[in-house]
Amino acid sequence: MEKLPTLRETVEQYGLLAKKSLGQNFLLDINITQKIIRSSLAAQQKADFSDSQVFEVGPGPGGLTRAVLAANPATMTVIEMDKRCIQIMEDLRQAGYAQLNIVEGDALKFDFASAAQTSPHNHVVSNLPYNVSVPLLLGWLKQISLFESLTLMFQKEVAERITAEPDHKNYGRLSVVAQLTCHIKTLMNLNPNCFVPAPKIWSTVLLFRPLDVIPTTEILQKVEKITELAFGQRRKMLRQSLKAYDNLDAVCQKLGIETTLRAENLTPQQYLLLAQNL
Repeated sequence: MEKLPTLRETVEQYGLLAKKSLGQNFLLDINITQKIIRSSLAAQQKADFSDSQVFEVGPGPGGLTRAVLAANPATMTVIEMDKRCIQIMEDLRQAGYAQLNIVEGDALKFDFASAAQTSPHNHVVSNLPYNVSVPLLLGWLKQISLFESLTLMFQKEVAERITAEPDHKNYGRLSVVAQLTCHIKTLMNLNPNCFVPAPKIWSTVLLFRPLDVIPTTEILQKVEKITELAFGQRRKMLRQSLKAYDNLDAVCQKLGIETTLRAENLTPQQYLLLAQNL
């Protein structure tokens, strides 16, 4: 492989000032990006990505990209909207990483389901653009059976919503859907000073691995609808927030769920039961 410039040299070469409109905050410390990948692989009891296809959204100057490539993936696909970063990815490929596929476009429109059909082992690794992190996550969770893992960096407050337990102020729709589909492990928290430019908040890296039994797409859609109603009026009792369901009283009585409870009092499993019975 050709000797690569440092990430800071790459940023200077391309005048790569992060764009707020694209939700960019660059991670330029290769020691941190390597630690993220090592931690993810260790938690999965994997030595590397040698049998896998890895997807990355918003690679930026390529810090995580380099760390993934060092873990020897069979193929790696990066999806990027910023033309400056596309050229950086081209430079990486020309430096000897022929397994790197580059897609210029919007990750929200990328067909991950079709792309995942080319390998039995698929992983996503990404320092997610802040402005699309939740829509991307929900999209992956709805087709989580396609992936062996998601290693994703979020704003810390978003990570806290994902991992929140019932009866906590951060517990909500995102918590329920994520916890009904995945085992979720916090890998690390990152100080704002790790990034360029430094955001005002900390970031958190989470590892998602699919549960052995995952609700069907139809049931997950019902969970989303129920939680939208319940958490949309989270201070109201279920008998008010879910009154659109004519059979609510009968179903709740059957399941042993009090209709005087509020949205944040129900566990993810109780929302699943409601979705299966309402």
